[in-house]
Parts: sequence; C-alpha cells; structure tokens
Amino acid sequence: MHPLIMTDKIPFVMEQANEAQALLGPKDEVFQAVETELKVALIPRGEELIIQADSSEALEVTKQVILTLQKLVKKGARLNESDAISVIQHIQVGKGDELLEHYERVVFTTNKGKPIRAKTVGQSRYVRAIERRDLVFGIGPAGTGKTYLAVVLAARALKEGQVKRIILTRPAVEAGENLGFLPGDLKEKVDPYLRPLYDA
Repeated sequence: MHPLIMTDKIPFVMEQANEAQALLGPKDEVFQAVETELKVALIPRGEELIIQADSSEALEVTKQVILTLQKLVKKGARLNESDAISVIQHIQVGKGDELLEHYERVVFTTNKGKPIRAKTVGQSRYVRAIERRDLVFGIGPAGTGKTYLAVVLAARALKEGQVKRIILTRPAVEAGENLGFLPGDLKEKVDPYLRPLYDA
C-alpha cells in the first residue's frame, strides 16, 4: 500500500528575477537538497510552490524551510546545497529564527561605513564559531571567505581592545627552492606568502 501523499501550497513570488534563481541555487541544488533530505517533492507553478509529502510533519517542516530560505535570499544570501541542509537542521531543532537573526547581524563596519555581514549560512556558522572559540579551523574551497572573515574578526577584536596585537602566519609552500636561497631580505621573501592576508 502506497503512503498517502499530502499536498500544500505556499506563495512563490520573488520581487526580482535573480532572487528566484538564488533560491533554487546553482543547478537547482538547493531545492534538490530539500527534496532529498526531507523526502518531499517541490513543484514551482507560477506564483505558487506545491509541496508534496507523505506526512503532515514533513509538509510543515518543508514549508518552514522554504519560507526561511526565501527570507535569507531577500537579505542577499547566496545559497548552496550545504546552506539548505543547515537551514533544515536549524528548523528541525526549532532554531530557524536564530539563524535569521545571526545572518542580519553586522560583523564589522569598515572605515568608510560599509557593513560586513556573513553572505552564506556557512559563513554565519564560521563567524559564530570564531566568536565562541579560541581556536577554529576553517576548511573549504578557495574564495569562500575563510581568510577574509578571519581577518575581519581579528581587526574587530583589535579595534575593540579584546586583543593587543594580530599575528599573521601562513605556511610557506615552497616550489622547489628553499626560502633561504631566494634573493632579497626576509620581508621580500615572506611578503608573497602573506599577500592574501594583507589584501584582506
């Protein structure tokens, strides 16, 4: 006997065309993650999103997940599969609002007055981890904001007097030569390795 399929609809109106694409994620991976994790079907139909699930609980959780994802997109979030999974986990333990509050929070304000916020759920979790722990390992692909956010939070700690100095370190990955044999003084030898930190 097949399980009873329950259906519900929620509004699927995004103010800008790129918001709908941001909600779906690259190659629709956000919706695919929601479907896989919650074992539901998501069917966009014009200005509505039809949700099909085999239980009222799955239906309700999915509605909350989609509405939370919509709110994140409207705040400028760039979502991916791992963000969708993180949102699902937060909703399942009743912490969806906490996730939205943390995303809204300004991490730091530049000298020109530009606010810096986490741009993804993963970045938001990374910022939270750095704020709560003395030692954090940030592992992920290039360009995901690991170094930038670490430097931003270090600068904020220095500005607020939480620390007295910032020590920049980075492994020197040599390309067949030893640092001691390269021309130039120590600063000229080490600067190229620290360039990404200086830029941030």
